[in-house]
Amino acid sequence: MGIILLVLLLALILGGLGFAIHILWWIALIVLVIWLVGFVVRVGEGGSRGRWYRWLPARRCVGPGSS
Repeated sequence: MGIILLVLLLALILGGLGFAIHILWWIALIVLVIWLVGFVVRVGEGGSRGRWYRWLPARRCVGPGSS
């Protein structure tokens, strides 16, 4: 009886992991498509700044005499 419960528990765990991993692959694929669309839209904007990501600050030139 104990071995049957152990096998059923193992089957439930592995089945749950398989489902979770399958869902995570679909989520990763959706995120990749959204990222690629954002990349294409950002490159299509042109502009002289040339940054791909809006959350990265623009580089500032730091040299002698700047404060």
